[in-house]
Amino acid sequence: MNPRDKVSFIGVSMDLGGGLRGVDMGPSALRIAGIEEGVRGLGIDFEDLGNVPVPRPERRQARNEKARFLTEISHCCARVRKKVERVLDEGSMPMIVGGDHSIAAGSIAGVSSWYHRRNEKIGLIWVDAHGDMNTPETTLSGNIHGMPLAAALGYGAPELVGLGDITPMVDYRNTVLVGVHSIDASERELIKKSGIKAFAMRDIDKVGIHAVMAEAIEIATRGTVGFHLSFDIDGCDPVAAPGVGTPVDGGLTSREAHIIMEDCALTKAVLSLDLTEINPIFDQRNQTAELARELALSALGKRVL
Repeated sequence: MNPRDKVSFIGVSMDLGGGLRGVDMGPSALRIAGIEEGVRGLGIDFEDLGNVPVPRPERRQARNEKARFLTEISHCCARVRKKVERVLDEGSMPMIVGGDHSIAAGSIAGVSSWYHRRNEKIGLIWVDAHGDMNTPETTLSGNIHGMPLAAALGYGAPELVGLGDITPMVDYRNTVLVGVHSIDASERELIKKSGIKAFAMRDIDKVGIHAVMAEAIEIATRGTVGFHLSFDIDGCDPVAAPGVGTPVDGGLTSREAHIIMEDCALTKAVLSLDLTEINPIFDQRNQTAELARELALSALGKRVL
């Protein structure tokens, strides 16, 4: 079965990775927005696997202020990994919906491990306002949703770094960060040290989103079987996506976000998809979840003509 013949929705109601409540309702918001009907409307089979259980701490007081709720998050990510691998075993495409972006450590662990066992490697395109390249040693907040990209590249807490069969989970030479415009000084240093390609909003403003995506896709597909696409909705400007936990002005327009997804879809190399940080508490009439639905459909091949 071609992965595009079937999509499997994996909800992860994770809100432990950030400092605000509400993102745990993201999977429900996307269901309400009509993701199943939209996918089926493209002629693609759809399966909703429900939500991966998220461990709840005995008290909402983190034991480690440099990596808050690390044990609970790593256990959840291990469950996400197993679920993703089962979906790939069945020939379906995993769509992992958060929840905060810490869940991406689990989804990437699952996809990279599954292909590694077949002697293949994956690329990674990470769309985000933030770098997500902190570690427990560099973080200012202790929030793990700012650490998953670093973990995928082999930096940070062993509980996250070691979630997959291989370390790092992805090769830096096939990893691209798109749309970043809010990073810490330490993240900037690690981005440079890691060797990944990063496109800031300034780059998009200068050369245009098509040029950026052409280079990003070339990097992510160079010598790989395809790529995992991890899209944090806060990468979009708050005008387009008000319902996120950490909005930052100056982000992607809704059209630029769609072009990212459309250009990825044209490659037919999208192996799996994350959609994270939808927070209905801050949303307006489910606007952000509806945008996320349309972005997902664009990543699956929906076009105007």
